[in-house]
Amino acid sequence: MSASLFVVILGLFCCSKESSQSILGRPELMGPSVALVKSIANFHCKLEIYPKNVTILLQLFKEGDRGKELGFYTSLNGVVANFPIVVKPNHEGNLECVAKAQNNSDIEPTVSYTQYLKVLEPVNEAEIVVSSGPEEFFEGKRLNLYCKPHAGNHVSYTWLLNGRLVSPSRLRYVVVDDHLSIYRTTSEDSGSYICIATNHFNETVVFSSNSSEVVITVKDLVSIPDISFTVLKEDSHNYSAVVACQTAKGSPPVTFSLYNRTELVANTTVDDRNATFKLPLVLDRPMGWLQCQANNGDRIEYSQWIPLEVVPVGGPVTMHYDYEIGENYAVIDLRFYCKAAKGSFPRYQWFLNNTLLHGRGSFYYVVNQHPGESRLLLSVGRSSAGTYHCEVSNSFDNDTTISSKRLYMDKEVLNRFPVLVVAVVFGCFTALVVLVSICCCIGGIYRRRQYGEKTPLSFEMEEMMTAYEDELDLSEYNEDADVLNTASGAEFDQASEASVDEWPQIEKEKKTLEDEPVDEP
Repeated sequence: MSASLFVVILGLFCCSKESSQSILGRPELMGPSVALVKSIANFHCKLEIYPKNVTILLQLFKEGDRGKELGFYTSLNGVVANFPIVVKPNHEGNLECVAKAQNNSDIEPTVSYTQYLKVLEPVNEAEIVVSSGPEEFFEGKRLNLYCKPHAGNHVSYTWLLNGRLVSPSRLRYVVVDDHLSIYRTTSEDSGSYICIATNHFNETVVFSSNSSEVVITVKDLVSIPDISFTVLKEDSHNYSAVVACQTAKGSPPVTFSLYNRTELVANTTVDDRNATFKLPLVLDRPMGWLQCQANNGDRIEYSQWIPLEVVPVGGPVTMHYDYEIGENYAVIDLRFYCKAAKGSFPRYQWFLNNTLLHGRGSFYYVVNQHPGESRLLLSVGRSSAGTYHCEVSNSFDNDTTISSKRLYMDKEVLNRFPVLVVAVVFGCFTALVVLVSICCCIGGIYRRRQYGEKTPLSFEMEEMMTAYEDELDLSEYNEDADVLNTASGAEFDQASEASVDEWPQIEKEKKTLEDEPVDEP
């Protein structure tokens, strides 16, 4: 038994030895994981299991491309192969080592596991390409910038606007790899753009390239212009209208055109956002309707229409006031209002005791924001007491001045009850008294109708007789109760039917009845 087992083991050993002499093990590929373009990278391929005295050909390929050999080495008896290659950009990818026996087709070739090689080309000569169009355009359009390096891979990009980092934003800025997009541009997006292209080698060596500046100009669209005019007095008989056209925004140059209805009066191009025009003017006469148009190259905006007519100031000049009350129901603030009956360009002046009040003082403030009215705001106190009035004249001359009525005002006058308030309170009280009186009269009439001809005295007499009956003790009388009741009922009926004139007689009879003696039973 033992001899048979020995023979089997010996046979297996011989077979395995013969088999090992005719197969190849899996080669092992070793080398760098990253390399620079044009540098020399050394890869090594080692074979652990190989047949004795058989020449082995080791080849280096890019995975999937066996038609292009990157390097080869002939090895005998397990010598490690060395593949020095000059790195090119197309070498990036998975590399593999293939082992095959030369001149022996009975031995199957073997392939190593793959190893990835990253090929880094240093970035160089970055530039910005404006792919959206011209570098100068109007707001609202889209801007697309592309950072294009002449050389380099595995590049990261940074964008700067006027030296500041551009951060991605959902609403406006979109940065995707080497592209920067700005939706709905505004003039704030104008400036100098730079892109910085960067790549890294082994996290220690950094290659960087800055592009040259690209200046982007986003022009503001012109806004709706405002139009107004003032009056200029040339001499005692001649006047002119100075028309002003201006826009709140709009990149210059701006062309302004002035129209009187459909007729072009004048136009001008300025490097600012306002222009003036001078027209002849006749007072108190309609001279047409004016409109201003503004254009800075992309579109035309139109102002509203205004009438060209100047009416001199005229009376009367009215002045009224209102006030605010504090916690103790005393007037603390007072507001005067002054207004002329007519006038296109009035000038208002306020006076306290014939002293002109300018702008703002310790206790007052003059407000002339609305051309048709002026306000004088007062803080009520000792300093504000006095006589007030306002005067109105044309702003373009002093030929006509109209004064309002004078009004004396102090703290005591303001806190006095107005006559109107007193009259209203007294009237309400009188109306209440009259209303109560009417209600009483109506109630009396209704009560009389309900109870017939009975007077209040009749009701009082009945009540007294009822009380008298209750006080009498009928058990003390010898008379028959029915007779007594009959007599009493008749007497009471007679009393109830008595008039007011019979009242003294009834009283007398009642007294006599009380004085009569009562017989004992």
